[in-house]
Amino acid sequence: MSGYGPYAGSSLGPTSLHVGGSGTGAARRLSKLGGGAPNPKRKRAKRPILQSFRRRFINCVLYSALLVFSLGIYKGSRYFPASIDGQEDSSNTFFSFLPAHNGSFLTGVSEAKTDITTQGLYEDIKFLNEEGGVWRQGWNVQYEGDEWNTEKLKVVVVPHSHNDPGWLRTVEEYYQERSKSILSTIVSSLKKDTRRKFIWEEMSYLERWWRDASETEKGDFKHLVRTGQLEIVGGGWVMNDEANSHFYAIIEQMIAGNMWLLETVGVVPKNAWAIDPFGHSPTMAYLLRRMGFKNMLIQRTHYEVKKALALKQNLEFMWRQSWDGSNTTDIFCHMMPFYSYDVPHTCGPEPGVCCQFDYARLPGIGKAEMCPWGHNPQIITPQNVEERAHLLLDQYRKKSTLYRSNTLLVPLGDDFRYTTMVEAEAQFTNLQKIFDYINSQPNLKAYVQFGTLEDYFSTLRAEVGPGVSTDSGSDFVPGFPSLSGDFFTYADRVHDYWSGYYVSRPFYKAVDRVLEETMRAADILYTLTSAYCKAAGAYDFPLMFNDKLVSARRNLALFQHHDGVTGTAKNHVVIDYGERMHRSVLDLLRFMSDSVHTLLSRSAKMGRCENHNKEELEFYEPEQARERYDLLPVKTTLKVTGENVRRVVLFNSLEESVEQVVTILVDDTAVCVFDSKWVPVRSQASPEWDFGGSVGGKPETGKHRLQWQAEVPAMGLQTYIISPASSSQDCETPTLANLQVFNPPQDFVCPAPYKCASKSDDHLEIKNQYQALVFGARNGLLFSVTIRDGQEITVEEELAFYSSHRSGAYLFAPDGEAVSFVEPGGLMIAVEGPLMQEVYTRPKTSKGSNAPLPVIRSARLFAGNSAQAAVAEMEYHTQLSHIAFDNKELIARFKTELNNKKVFYSDLNGFQTIRRETYEKIPLQGNYYPMPSLAFFQCPTGRRFSIHSRQALGVASLDKGWLEVMLDRRLRQDDGRGVGQGVLDNHPNSVVFHLLIEKNSTAISSLEKGSSRMQSLLSHRVGAQLNYPLHAFLGKPESLANLRSSVEEKLLRATMSPMAQNIPCDLHVVSLQSLKTAGLSDSVKHKVGLLLQRRGLDPAYGVDEDLESKKRCTTLSDGIWNLFAMFNELEMVYARQSSLNFVQDDTNEFGYLEQVHRKEGKSYRRGYLTLDPMEIEAFKLELRPRE
Repeated sequence: MSGYGPYAGSSLGPTSLHVGGSGTGAARRLSKLGGGAPNPKRKRAKRPILQSFRRRFINCVLYSALLVFSLGIYKGSRYFPASIDGQEDSSNTFFSFLPAHNGSFLTGVSEAKTDITTQGLYEDIKFLNEEGGVWRQGWNVQYEGDEWNTEKLKVVVVPHSHNDPGWLRTVEEYYQERSKSILSTIVSSLKKDTRRKFIWEEMSYLERWWRDASETEKGDFKHLVRTGQLEIVGGGWVMNDEANSHFYAIIEQMIAGNMWLLETVGVVPKNAWAIDPFGHSPTMAYLLRRMGFKNMLIQRTHYEVKKALALKQNLEFMWRQSWDGSNTTDIFCHMMPFYSYDVPHTCGPEPGVCCQFDYARLPGIGKAEMCPWGHNPQIITPQNVEERAHLLLDQYRKKSTLYRSNTLLVPLGDDFRYTTMVEAEAQFTNLQKIFDYINSQPNLKAYVQFGTLEDYFSTLRAEVGPGVSTDSGSDFVPGFPSLSGDFFTYADRVHDYWSGYYVSRPFYKAVDRVLEETMRAADILYTLTSAYCKAAGAYDFPLMFNDKLVSARRNLALFQHHDGVTGTAKNHVVIDYGERMHRSVLDLLRFMSDSVHTLLSRSAKMGRCENHNKEELEFYEPEQARERYDLLPVKTTLKVTGENVRRVVLFNSLEESVEQVVTILVDDTAVCVFDSKWVPVRSQASPEWDFGGSVGGKPETGKHRLQWQAEVPAMGLQTYIISPASSSQDCETPTLANLQVFNPPQDFVCPAPYKCASKSDDHLEIKNQYQALVFGARNGLLFSVTIRDGQEITVEEELAFYSSHRSGAYLFAPDGEAVSFVEPGGLMIAVEGPLMQEVYTRPKTSKGSNAPLPVIRSARLFAGNSAQAAVAEMEYHTQLSHIAFDNKELIARFKTELNNKKVFYSDLNGFQTIRRETYEKIPLQGNYYPMPSLAFFQCPTGRRFSIHSRQALGVASLDKGWLEVMLDRRLRQDDGRGVGQGVLDNHPNSVVFHLLIEKNSTAISSLEKGSSRMQSLLSHRVGAQLNYPLHAFLGKPESLANLRSSVEEKLLRATMSPMAQNIPCDLHVVSLQSLKTAGLSDSVKHKVGLLLQRRGLDPAYGVDEDLESKKRCTTLSDGIWNLFAMFNELEMVYARQSSLNFVQDDTNEFGYLEQVHRKEGKSYRRGYLTLDPMEIEAFKLELRPRE
């Protein structure tokens, strides 16, 4: 759409206002890039738009020529068509993705060159919180009056209603009370006048309304969308949080919403709208770009950052990824300038004036309060329309001086607005009278109308000149700066930093990750099982679980809402989220158990899939039992008696084979472990510890942890057999761990059948072949780490509390520094065995015997040559449910001798890492950042210290060599941000970290500002195995003779290895899913969706030669990889490149480099793939068993 509204094209209405233009008739001039010195008055133009465009266009042409030349000399093996179809002549087509143009195929990552970095903004801003007058966080905005002499100001007023899918009420309560009527009101109101416009974001509510709406309402809705009166923006299931959500979950919630929208309404969104997430991540910008979005809007960023950008007219920019040296990831972004997205803070810089034009505040109209500034809305009459129009237009003009173009966006809405026709009529009718007056007065030099987000962006793009889609894949908009970086941590006023929600309700943040990884694993099993069973003509399974998977995906999507995973909703809403996730996890695990049985019960002849009744399907049960939504899972105790044995099947959802020491619970140590070929496996037994936290209670539960070294193929299954020791002469019983006890209570009894030794040494050491951990015997906490090169590094573990009387669900506002609560004398037990060594610590605290222990910690080292063996596992069982911990915020801090100069790196959504620096000019809480899965730092010599987490938390480096992570928080008071309560619904939780210390193997770049930091390959593997763990399933008791017979007669498989080749180590399968369970109908040709990511690697950090990962590791930089040879028993008969949300197939729409088809000599290569580091690619596939 080149114009907007009913006057699309080169003019905007009856005044024939020109939109494109050049020369003397060009639109109002843009200021120079960078804007010059800050000035509260409007800077007049120095360079016409056309001149700016010409310069940038010439640059683009030169760059394109250079790129074409580079392609001409590049090796001929890297080609990349959009699709391969087995039904067509596809022998001359390839998959490939142009590598980054920096010559590095080890990492392929180069630093982006941008006009603005958020790090640079933080360096320059003084954070003085200066009073700005009526715009308290800005300045006294003025304009000269002649800015619109050559062209009118074009104002697009965008009506909207922000509908939280859960906050003060549950999603269903909100729907019944408000959202249902809002959607019906919108449809009825827009039908009355074609000049009225509206935007809608949340598909969770639209899908719910669609089930209740009449056919007439549905038809009217579709018509309004087709004609452009109603625009779907974003179109995700929710407006997701951008701090805690993992990129996998963000993609899933977008798929859930966008696919439903395409199937139901027939539209694909191209503009994103994020007005309420508490800070913004570049990961979201990247994902939107690769989903085909052209433009995006954000709101909640630090008020000082808004001011700094506004001073130089940089509130609109091309948002670029910091690692994107090729400029393919740019997306045009509009940042709202003021405090909030409500009407008082959107029409202009003076909220007391803007509030007077919020007609929902008229008496008897809506539920909104009267204006707190003393002046309320007035119904528009012929007598007051002139005065009202001038007052409103003055605000529009002042706001427009903050932006570069002559097109102005003015949102019109708030939370749950337009609930009734009376309210809608009041807004539309009164404002339309003002618009009509302004548009009828040529001397006012303005044109105002209702519009959508598309109306705004298309009008702006038409004004500044057409965007340029370059060969680099960038959708370039001339005249605007490029920006890289993120917008955390958000502050809305003074020193109120929203860093508390990084940790609020950590129990549910952990459940979120469990549902996420279980969803991914279930999707893979569904895809594999479906392909096998359909080939055998068995259609009931797994289709019988389809609705369960759809529901689980939507419940995962729902919790990504910016008041869900953030932990910022009322208690009963949190319970609703928790119950939904709990049901979905149970459903997925039930499906996975049955899928395992189906896959292993196939006969040895490929493609056979037997039908099973319910009793046969339920042969396996998940190893972890989940009784309630608010309880931690409990390991099922395996009981083997008599002549019966039990199968333990392990499923590995990762794209690489995994070697790990695995653990199950048994009631007796007189057992044996066999592999699938009946070879005895060495094992270890140790006590299971009690983490209940009661002071003075027994440390053990009476059960035993049985551990052995397992190897499970990529995306495959592996069976082990647990047998009673008396059932086989080949039995090798587990080695019993030795226990060393420090500071035991008087009533301590050594758990049978283990041997205990009482110790009084000053320290304790546990070790494996890669490292040794030293603990202080007085407090049981980590003191130092000695790595295999012999260097001892101080890593002092500290457990401490922040006290606060202002913190709440959103805000972290400590009273002062954190204070350690651990006193000398706590119980410490060391476990020593051949497969696992552990230090179990029950710290002594100053809280007394009435309160439970706030934290119990276990530290572990594992044997082997694996990623698991390279880390120290730290498990913290937290319990802050007692009143003694009110207004306390619990942290684990690691104080090392490595001088990181208060610079560290944390991950953004599990997708990328970003540089952080601790600033003295902002308070402690402003130096806390989100840590969805990883934080690390390194010293100038290259030694790197990393903390991997399996759930989202908050992290800071408040002193040299320090890294601290907040584990939980319990707060009595509300922090004044709307939820109206504290955070007192704490649940016992298990937080697991994997600590990794690495040394550089080659020269590293300096710690200069702006330098990118990638993870090492080992770090990627550690994170993947922590966040996507092995799933264990326990079989029912069965006789050993029957089991042997079934395997020998090939009626039962003991293993499944679907991958035909090792996937390159830097390639990650983000998801493999049936598109039917994502929302597409059976008529869709492409049944399966595949998402692949190439990880960015830091070349300075290699992999230890002894690790199994090194022995079989190749990367995409070593050569190309055949996508079509990915599976063993399955054949990929069709593959088409797609957007990440699987709704667009034109690669030009989502920003990849231009694609080329070419023959290689006389032969053709098929399905070979290369991929830029950091990039994610999507494919639609059709799979079937090989003939």
